[in-house]
Amino acid sequence: MKKLITISREFGSGGRIIGRLVAEKLNVPFYDKEIIDMAVEKSGLSREIVETAELRAKNSFSYSLSSAMNFGEGLMSDAVSVNEKLFITQFDVINQIGDEGEGVIVGRCADYILKDMPGVTNIFIYGELEDRIKRCEEIYGVDAGKGRETVLTYDKARANYYNYHTCQKWGQFSNYNLAINSSYISEEQAANLIVTYVNSRSYK
Repeated sequence: MKKLITISREFGSGGRIIGRLVAEKLNVPFYDKEIIDMAVEKSGLSREIVETAELRAKNSFSYSLSSAMNFGEGLMSDAVSVNEKLFITQFDVINQIGDEGEGVIVGRCADYILKDMPGVTNIFIYGELEDRIKRCEEIYGVDAGKGRETVLTYDKARANYYNYHTCQKWGQFSNYNLAINSSYISEEQAANLIVTYVNSRSYK
């Protein structure tokens, strides 16, 4: 069975770092910013629009409204919003990755997009709020005193983006094979735990 892992994560939980370590340990490709590059090339949208897609969902009402609006000329059924065009593009890119081989994919609703593909392991990384705030300020470079606001803003945006596009609930345990609280183990230990799970679990 091929090794294909998706990593969903709370902001500041270290999920991206853990995902990269998992990819290195399994000797498979790591997809994070690479998906942005592929989506920019495929969609023709600017890199800024692609990079900020998730954050634009920090206000669920305005994001839903903008996603429902149609842009461009021609029949209304042929026109889609920038948000929808980008999601469809990322959907295609992630499916292509899944079809072609193995890898670790961070974020972008990959667990939902690949839910019907055999051999996928979906991971959710979370952590205690104070630990995530500390990581943001000390490791991510967020200004001191702004960590809490940053964490809460990104968590809300990720939840809104995921919930809108998947009609599922972000962080709900039934969407994942394994959830890890990174506050109580190191990033290295978390990666080792995921590798052990991937190599040990049964596949239907």
